[in-house]
Amino acid sequence: MQSEAINSNDIAMEPGASWGEEQGGGIPILLQYWQVVLRRKWIIIGITVVSVVLGLVATLLMTPQYSAKTRIEISRAQKNITKVEGLEARDEARDDMEFYQTQYALLGARSLAERVSQKMRLASNDAFFEAHGVSQDSLAGIFGTGNQGRLSTEARQKRERLAVDLLLTHVGISPVRGSSLVDVTYTSGSARMSAEIANTWTQQFIAASMDRRFASTADARKFLEDRLADLRMRLEQSERDVVGYASSKGIVSLSKVQGADGKTQGERTLAAADLEALNDALSKAISDRIIAESKARSGGARGATSEALSNTAISLLRQRRAEVASEYAKVLVQFEPGYPLARSLQEQVRELDISIAREEARVGNARDAEYREAMKREAELKSKVDMLKTQLDAQQRNSIQYNIYQREADTNRQLYDALLQRYKEIGVAGVGANNIAIVDVADVPNRPSAPSLPKNIALALLAGLVLSGAATFALEQIDEGLREPGQVSRSLGLPLLGSVPDVEDLDPLEQLVDAKSVMSEAYLSIRSNLAFSTDHGVPRSLMITSTRPAEGKSTTSLATAMVLARTGKKVLLVDADMRSPSLHAFVGLANRAGLSNFLAGEDDWARNVAMADKGAFAVMPAGPVPPNAAELLSSDRMGMLIAKLREQYDHVVVDAPPILGLADAPLLSRAVEGCILVVEAEGVAVRGVKASLERLRVVHARVLGVVLTKLQARQAAYGYGYGYGYGYGQTAQD
Repeated sequence: MQSEAINSNDIAMEPGASWGEEQGGGIPILLQYWQVVLRRKWIIIGITVVSVVLGLVATLLMTPQYSAKTRIEISRAQKNITKVEGLEARDEARDDMEFYQTQYALLGARSLAERVSQKMRLASNDAFFEAHGVSQDSLAGIFGTGNQGRLSTEARQKRERLAVDLLLTHVGISPVRGSSLVDVTYTSGSARMSAEIANTWTQQFIAASMDRRFASTADARKFLEDRLADLRMRLEQSERDVVGYASSKGIVSLSKVQGADGKTQGERTLAAADLEALNDALSKAISDRIIAESKARSGGARGATSEALSNTAISLLRQRRAEVASEYAKVLVQFEPGYPLARSLQEQVRELDISIAREEARVGNARDAEYREAMKREAELKSKVDMLKTQLDAQQRNSIQYNIYQREADTNRQLYDALLQRYKEIGVAGVGANNIAIVDVADVPNRPSAPSLPKNIALALLAGLVLSGAATFALEQIDEGLREPGQVSRSLGLPLLGSVPDVEDLDPLEQLVDAKSVMSEAYLSIRSNLAFSTDHGVPRSLMITSTRPAEGKSTTSLATAMVLARTGKKVLLVDADMRSPSLHAFVGLANRAGLSNFLAGEDDWARNVAMADKGAFAVMPAGPVPPNAAELLSSDRMGMLIAKLREQYDHVVVDAPPILGLADAPLLSRAVEGCILVVEAEGVAVRGVKASLERLRVVHARVLGVVLTKLQARQAAYGYGYGYGYGYGQTAQD
């Protein structure tokens, strides 16, 4: 008899681990990976060893390669001899990274490789191709030859392309971090050729940089020459338009007012200058007329005017009259008015009065004449100013078009001067020191740089590990069985009640009887987790089943009954696997009568119950094998039996047949409080387990959780003795 005992492995749930720990965390991820490595260790070792051997053989067969390195310095800004800016704008705020990335790309450009190939004539150099592993026979086979062994034009072009491709493949551009230095390395099978190509590469890079700069200058000069010729013609025509229009409209320009931008802001004409002068004269004439008018109107008392008072002749005459009048007054004191001396003095006074009056009259006439002259001069100036205003108004109307011509001439002159200046600057902008300098030239290497045996072995080892990892991952994906406890909740969506380790070649019954064994501890943990599956602790009645035979359901049923009995509970173990009964053999009882008898119509179930010889629990064997167990289980007698058993026992444990291919387990699930699904580790595919759970859910069975058995078993044991369908139980006993 083959036992359904658990054939576990070295890794198991620790005894006494709670359901919450299994459900929540499972095995740590690193430990899971380590388990995978242990399972697939020979595959990993084999692939890794093969990779290392292949790497060693390939290294020994490789042709030695020589690397020559030259170092150059690329300055951020070009050092010009002149202070004239170059053609391209220089943005000092631009990020240096953009500039150096451009230079690195130019160092690896195909155009530079073509220059090197043409400079060294590599397309016709057979030694160059041999240094890169292209033999003469390969060249002849690829390109062929023309008449008399000469290369055809097409073959020559193909050799050129091949030479350029080889150059780009074997050149290396390595910027020195944190500096403006760049290492150019070339690798080939010839040490001398590697050094020559590395040096030529940097020389041609400098030459290409200078060629680009001078080529861009030549294009700019040609463009500016064309633009200058066009602007010169436009400037001459616009100046002719200005002069011609001014001549036709009588606009005489005396001076121009230039703005800060060089454009004409205003223009002084002859008419404007004349009007300004006449207007100043008119203002002075008006002022003079007002003064003269004021003097004329204030001249009522001729002798009291300011002119009279300030006149020298009148002042002298008045002084003389005062002296004569004084002498006359003195004479009258002594003599009579008729006295000759008195008459003489009186006559002098009269003559002096006449002279003063005549002089005052002359002053008054002069003031009136001055007033009339001021009025006449004012009128003449007003007339001339009005005439000039009319002329200037006409000129101002004409100045609108004149200014249009003038602005066009100014704009053309400004553009012409700017382009002419730029044209002259470009002529000397290219004269400067090159911003690329060779720091170290490449020397001929004296030892090969490749292949490196340690490096290749390390790469082969890494490749072997990667390939073995990929193979292990693929194999793990193909194997769809549950491999570790953490997969239960993720894959099935059910709680993990516990996992049972493999006891290898030990007797499962002895392990279960020994309360200190690993297996007993595992089932004790399962019992502890069952206590949390309902609100009243461990279910009063429960069914234990599996997806297929040989997964450990009978052993789990027996162990559950034994563990519950150890807690002092009254337990009955019912063998409902009537197709292939096995529990009676486990407990040392005969299978002459049992469950099938009650289901067939016998009402006395108690006479079919006996105590197990190992463990303090009762057992109801399956009884005689019926012709069709499903028909017996489809009646109501199974539910009636469970109800009666619950009145006599604290717990009723039912060992049910497998689910797939049989209808027994779904029928039994209707009579019990809950079901436990036993799953063999790395046994049934997950999709098969899900199919079993779906069958139980269809009949509304309550699945309490999953027990993972035979943890980490290499292969599933198919010696259970069950077949599928009606052939079930014909080959072995559980």
